[in-house]
Amino acid sequence: MTGGDGQSFAVVVFLGFVAVSLLLCGLAAADLDDPEHFYAGGGAAFGPVGGGLAIAGDYISAATLLSTTGAVALDGADGMLFAGATVLSLFLVMRILGEPLRRAGVFTLGDFLADRLDDPSVRRALGVASLFVLTPLLLVQLTTAGRILAAMFGLPDGALTACTIAGGALMIAYAAIGGMRGVGYVQILKVGVVLIALALLAGIVLARYGWSPLALFDAARDRSGAGTAYGRPGLHFGPSLAGRLDLISFQATLLIGAACLPHLTMRLHPLKDALTARRAVGWAVGPVAVVCTGVVVAGLGACALIGRDAIRAADPGGATALLMVTGALDPVAGGARHSMLFAVVACAVFATTLAAVAGITLAAASSLTRDLGRRSAHGAKNSSAAGEIRRARLGIVAVGVVAVVLSAALADRGRLTLISLSFTVAASVLAPVLLYALFLPRWSATGVRWTVYGTIPLIVLLLTGSPAVTGSPLAVFPDHDLHWFPLQTPGLITIPVGFLLGLVGRPRSRATSPQQVWQERVTVGRGRSEWP
Repeated sequence: MTGGDGQSFAVVVFLGFVAVSLLLCGLAAADLDDPEHFYAGGGAAFGPVGGGLAIAGDYISAATLLSTTGAVALDGADGMLFAGATVLSLFLVMRILGEPLRRAGVFTLGDFLADRLDDPSVRRALGVASLFVLTPLLLVQLTTAGRILAAMFGLPDGALTACTIAGGALMIAYAAIGGMRGVGYVQILKVGVVLIALALLAGIVLARYGWSPLALFDAARDRSGAGTAYGRPGLHFGPSLAGRLDLISFQATLLIGAACLPHLTMRLHPLKDALTARRAVGWAVGPVAVVCTGVVVAGLGACALIGRDAIRAADPGGATALLMVTGALDPVAGGARHSMLFAVVACAVFATTLAAVAGITLAAASSLTRDLGRRSAHGAKNSSAAGEIRRARLGIVAVGVVAVVLSAALADRGRLTLISLSFTVAASVLAPVLLYALFLPRWSATGVRWTVYGTIPLIVLLLTGSPAVTGSPLAVFPDHDLHWFPLQTPGLITIPVGFLLGLVGRPRSRATSPQQVWQERVTVGRGRSEWP
């Protein structure tokens, strides 16, 4: 194998993925003649198989591939717990929320809550919460896409801004041209690319250790320098009381928050019936479980072949471990970027980030135009279908441009802090709102506003005073230590507060007859067994 083969192959695969993706979005654009097609992909267009794979594609992000691999490589058992929580979270959302969130003519969480509570005033609050969740994720994914693109083409760090702009232009094109259906096609294609790449990588790693997972784990533990602690929970945050609480907080935030991400719930609304929702569970959870298994194997292989100290020296959070292990498995002259294995894995990571930012951008623009824009009392159209689609596309361009500018300005600073903010808001705000709206009788828009406007400021306050901002190597300002809150992830405090505020804001009635109780139970159960 010559030095240039891998890099040339990476360029060919990258251009091929982009060309096929744009073609699929162009084909989908032919049917985007009304908001139903643009926002929801035309109802049950994908069916249970395509719908499940599209949901899996939305769920698999750069954090799943890069950060979780790094966590496994650096922290052993903790990283495995994070991977397990990722799979369990998707399973819970599909089983608990998959059927109740089905609703015709509903495209965002604001749409759903306005219809569910029969109060359009909740739209603005849900729009604010959705943007707090989606914007940090979008910035992280865009920065990752820029770095992977620069690595594939062998460009210097000075080209990162140009690569980020290029990735942003592609994501705007995918979302604006193809809408939900086009992005869904890209997600399905991405799932196939990622499964092939990780299966190949995991197979090569296991082959090095006689196809024995135990031998692989023993080798990783020996090279970790942490001894038996590598196989026990607690290495990531430390053995102190604060570290143990931080681990619990992070696990709870990941488990609950990942289940309520707006770009994921947006995929659940078009599911046609309960049977489709149940069948989509396996097609959504199965690929994610396979990907997370491959991530665990790759993380252990990175630690076993490279060593924990070398991985941490390259990136304190271990985000480069997935790409570093390809160089150890396929060493060639000129560095890792010239290997064929690096080319395959890098293209899979770039496909993941590109598809993820397209889905997040579409969800953010939908919230911006539908939830924060001017709407009539019951969500009826204020103008023609063509006008609404035009506004949606303008919203996509606006969100994309702002995200590209902010990503270029922030570069890689505060990556983990942004992810923590996003998942904490999802777990502490969107989870109580959704669960109360679905299962708590007599819950109203007042509870929504209490939860949103009471919990988000608390999250921002606690994060600002946490080691995620100052006082740790992965902080936004690692050279300063001004933290006063001990936990890096405040979910242990903010999740209970979010649920409590939702109850405090619940209106109280003087008396409720048995007939009213029965009617409320029927209302709460609406949407589980029928296509409204």
